[in-house]
Amino acid sequence: MRAVRDHERAVDALRRSYAAVPAGETVRLAKQTSNLFRPRSAPRVPGLDVRGLTGVLDVDATARTADVQGMCTYEDLVDATLPHGLMPLVVPQLRTITLGGAVTGLGIESTSFHNGLPHESVTEMDVLTGAGELITTRPLGEHAELHRAFPNSLGSLGYATRLRIELQPVGRHVALRNIRFTRLEELVDAIGEVVDKGAFGGEPVDAMDGVMFSPGESYLVLATFTDQADGRPSDYTGQEIYYRSLRRRTRDVLTAYDYLWRWDTDWFWCSSAFGVQHPVVRRLWPQRYRRSDFYHKIVRFEHRHQVAARVDRWRGRPARERVVQDVEIPLARTPEFLRWFAAHVGMDPVWLCPLRLREPAGPGSARAWPLYPLQPGETYVNIGFWGSVPITPGAADGDVNRQIEHMVSETGGHKSLYSDAYYDRAAFDRLYGGETWRAVKDRYDPDHRLTGLYEKAVSRA
Repeated sequence: MRAVRDHERAVDALRRSYAAVPAGETVRLAKQTSNLFRPRSAPRVPGLDVRGLTGVLDVDATARTADVQGMCTYEDLVDATLPHGLMPLVVPQLRTITLGGAVTGLGIESTSFHNGLPHESVTEMDVLTGAGELITTRPLGEHAELHRAFPNSLGSLGYATRLRIELQPVGRHVALRNIRFTRLEELVDAIGEVVDKGAFGGEPVDAMDGVMFSPGESYLVLATFTDQADGRPSDYTGQEIYYRSLRRRTRDVLTAYDYLWRWDTDWFWCSSAFGVQHPVVRRLWPQRYRRSDFYHKIVRFEHRHQVAARVDRWRGRPARERVVQDVEIPLARTPEFLRWFAAHVGMDPVWLCPLRLREPAGPGSARAWPLYPLQPGETYVNIGFWGSVPITPGAADGDVNRQIEHMVSETGGHKSLYSDAYYDRAAFDRLYGGETWRAVKDRYDPDHRLTGLYEKAVSRA
């Protein structure tokens, strides 16, 4: 009961802080961490008070559900569920992603090939709307349209204060098979087999992702949850680096906890930009700072002060364009996109994460989640690439990202909106359910107090 009372007080504090924001001023959450790569204008008023909305309210091990506050990180959520032998159906790869953030801004991980995206496991949600009302949404019922439109709305329709999610069993360990492919078509065929059978080569698969180092060298990592471990589990929080192990090991085993955060220690491979993968630096770099949120603080510092950019100019190096994106490409066209990307962008490695919508669209509906309209029954591959490229003579900052957006559309894909986007409004509305968004916006935020979706994603408001 104490947790319930504390939650009610936290919601009251949020509502009071919302009411205190003057009309016409930008409404933002007062967050300590962020996994966004969209530059934003500086707020002129304090952010919304979400300090009391960071916890797990309840884990029902029998029903396999959890009631979680909207600002709870997946790190804290996993700490609460693993002692019960349970995990969220999808655990995004970075520790400080919040549950509310993964639902309103999308998330993905290696269980997505059969569990879809995080919002698909939400059975109930309390939302503070732009009208200042606190309402409860469910997949069916009075507020079902808000429930369906909330994913990928990026806070433009409201903020989740509590979410009830489904959980799934997980073993104490995760056994891994690292399978190398020299042809992308063979990689795609293997993904299709796992999606269709839930197994590969006769062995069950509970989770699946991969890495492409080049079109001629890619790896599919097939994971099986188990309570048995053959040998001592590997540890990639010390001197060893996880993504490099794919080239050295065909079999591996991790604890369930270390598997869920295997990418966080080195921010996939992006820690190399800070020298953390150099053996000497790694021994000196405190282990508590080998995590994605600390690296993100360094990136935000660079964005503000442009230290590296000034050094590059002093050394006569070209300016660089940030290319930080996750895109979903239909499985059949994944080789085409990856070869184009290798030839025209040239960044490596890239992350590969297959996904399918968990549930089909309802009767008479062609799209289950209108603001990110992946097709029911279609298998996609999330392709993640995070870095920068030199701006070539005669080119402008943003040109490479625009080319990627065009190729994503050409191959029938979509891209997430946590980073830079360059679509014009007509294209954006077509790709991200603009008509549905406006209808829901007018109902739940009639005075448009919350910043619009296009303004957040493209105009950087």
